[in-house]
Amino acid sequence: MARVEVEMMTGQPNYAVLRLPGRRVPGVLVQGDALAVLSGEVQRALDLLREGDTAAAEEELAFAANHLSALVDGYVRVLDAAGMPLPFQRPG
Repeated sequence: MARVEVEMMTGQPNYAVLRLPGRRVPGVLVQGDALAVLSGEVQRALDLLREGDTAAAEEELAFAANHLSALVDGYVRVLDAAGMPLPFQRPG
């Protein structure tokens, strides 16, 4: 394990935007429990699809998509506030 100094651009309860040394583009650190919730939503959707319950699967996927969208939106806000270009095309 290596200890490094990172640039913390913002911190939220479940995630933070950080830039690691030597990296041009910041990343997102997601708390383990929040990551497990997101993974669980996707896994439940997959299980529901395999069972043929597309309506319930769609609901689970909507929850996961909303969580991911919130992460991306927060990331975009932080980079915009820092005057940094996005490493991807601006969403919607």
